[in-house]
Amino acid sequence: MHGFLRSFFLRALLAALVLAAASLWAQEVYHSRNTDLMARLSYDSTAIVHGEDVRQVCIAVARDGDYRMVRMMNTGETERLEGKMTKDQVQQLKKLLATNEFRMLAGDHGGLIRQESESFGAEIPRGDEGGTQRLNWLNADGERPFPDSVVKVVDWLKHFEAESGTPFEYAEYPDVCPAGGLRLLQPSMAQNGRP
Repeated sequence: MHGFLRSFFLRALLAALVLAAASLWAQEVYHSRNTDLMARLSYDSTAIVHGEDVRQVCIAVARDGDYRMVRMMNTGETERLEGKMTKDQVQQLKKLLATNEFRMLAGDHGGLIRQESESFGAEIPRGDEGGTQRLNWLNADGERPFPDSVVKVVDWLKHFEAESGTPFEYAEYPDVCPAGGLRLLQPSMAQNGRP
């Protein structure tokens, strides 16, 4: 019986985390036609990783370095910050997004979540190519690891320092995360919700 309760608790916790992640994606209904946009990026992890502070993060960055960021910490605290990146931060991000390996990625890469997952989303206007690069990658239970180029962007996202960031309200800027994205659903919890 003790094992059953522990299993139920872990599944309930995972479902709550998945719903929290989905709520960040669901916020993205409106996207302005900002021609100055460099990228919208997101990362989400259902697992609490020792030594990592960030559970979820979305960032919208303009070409001049202006940014808006929403991130949820492992403590459950949510931060909404806007500000201006340093020139070094802008150059580092531009370099990561400009690699051939990253530019070749596109589409939705989903999977079935049994225990844990991490996901990455990107929306990058590619003016030189006349379109927008969109990428959604789900690494469910470690079965579809991120490519190296995505790992580098995720690392940048998780360690981005918003040194001069000031708080903003969601209603001011509802378009921080990339549009669309993967809808996370843990199958056993979905089945438990049926009458």
